[in-house]
Amino acid sequence: MTDRIQRGGLQIAPALCELLEHEIAPGTGIAPEHFWQALEAIVEELGPRNRELLQIREELQGKIDAWHRAHPGAGYDRKAYKAFLVEIGYLLPEGEDFSIATENVDDEVATLAGPQLVVPVMNARYTLNAAN
Repeated sequence: MTDRIQRGGLQIAPALCELLEHEIAPGTGIAPEHFWQALEAIVEELGPRNRELLQIREELQGKIDAWHRAHPGAGYDRKAYKAFLVEIGYLLPEGEDFSIATENVDDEVATLAGPQLVVPVMNARYTLNAAN
């Protein structure tokens, strides 16, 4: 088992602990002790839900893997596959249109124009180039 450093109820990898306490936290105004306490509170609050979601993910992946074992090769029926994904809850129906407000956002984001690059998201090469 890998050595761990204890911070409250957390077991932290030494490299991560060293990085946070000696390189990231200094100069931020956030004491490492406060960070670890806050992280522990977040983990305690969200950990159970995270475990539930991971279990759901594992179950979905098992169903998808079983489907692919039952339908080997590239010649499968795409409509049937999509129907299967909807049936198991992996794909959801498209929701209603919605809008997002920009309240409490820094002016640099909300009002100042910045460089923009619009690319078709369906073309992975363009999208990756735009991200770089």
